[in-house]
Amino acid sequence: MAPLLLLISMLPVFHAVDFLVFLSKGKRMLGQDLAQVFEIISAAGLPVFFLMMDEKSNDCCGDSASFAPEHVLTIYVAVGICLAAFIYSSCKQNIKSPILETVTNALLLFGFMLNIFVAIQVSFPFILLGNLPVGLLFLLQLIKNHKQFLALHENSTVIFANQFEKNAWKILTLNPFIKMPLLLVLCIPILTIIACLLLLFGQKPDSIVKAFTDTYKHGFSQLDHLCDNVACGGHFLCSVAANGHTKVVKPIRYGERGGNKIICNRQLQVSNAFEELIEEKMPKAHRLIRHNYNRVGNMIHKHYHFFNNKYVSDFIFILMKPLELLFLLTLYTFDQKPENRIAKQYLNRMDKVALSGI
Repeated sequence: MAPLLLLISMLPVFHAVDFLVFLSKGKRMLGQDLAQVFEIISAAGLPVFFLMMDEKSNDCCGDSASFAPEHVLTIYVAVGICLAAFIYSSCKQNIKSPILETVTNALLLFGFMLNIFVAIQVSFPFILLGNLPVGLLFLLQLIKNHKQFLALHENSTVIFANQFEKNAWKILTLNPFIKMPLLLVLCIPILTIIACLLLLFGQKPDSIVKAFTDTYKHGFSQLDHLCDNVACGGHFLCSVAANGHTKVVKPIRYGERGGNKIICNRQLQVSNAFEELIEEKMPKAHRLIRHNYNRVGNMIHKHYHFFNNKYVSDFIFILMKPLELLFLLTLYTFDQKPENRIAKQYLNRMDKVALSGI
């Protein structure tokens, strides 16, 4: 693994220098054939390596999937099609049909743009090691193709089979500042066809967007709020129950646990106050109870996708009601100020000290 990581770490420097050499001298740093081998290995290998190593599930407490598991198939297909366009464009010996070349360059441009969105989505190390070389390679291929089109357009007469080919050739030989926006527009029907085909495999029309947004703790993530009531290192029944519908679980306020913001309701406060009382009065019994209860928390964390449902939370809240009443009875029997103990649960340290003085 170490030699592989060393090779990957050298790729950004190599491709950046190769890109600058091509822009200034019009030729590759290692010669066309060897450079072609390196660019195919990098352009195909880096995205595949990243997708293989990426997490496969959303997780509030650990490394979380860069793309929503339900929509990641769309990303796989999009990356695969863009890589196919890149490999074809890199390996071709001469210019093919104008329509095929237009589609290929539209996919190359889409691949370049997708690479930018992925860079925003993922963490910094992979931006440098993965997105930078891949982005440079796609951009380099677009520049090479444009030079080839212009050279053929100036030095020979192109014969068109129909009007579509003629229009496609006009697009290919336009000024890049006009050509690139047109190619982006042409991506829309191509992506629409791909999205329609992916419907057969359970994907949705907007999966290309949701793959980025239905995630945790990434650039475009829109589900970070689902982690607000997740206590990393253990999820417990009353914590899950507090996530139910407001009319059922009756949340009181936000609290703080382990530096994380959580939703507090009366049941959660009573349960934690009862545990605190047991810890003070019977520490040995508390350690035994806590050890076994942590197993419940680990099981809930492992299957949090199931418990992260308001109806499941409502059910657990109702299920815990008899225990809540038992905890409350115990507090009122053995504690001098039970309501003070209950009220200070999940407050920050300063607020707890202030309330303890009352």
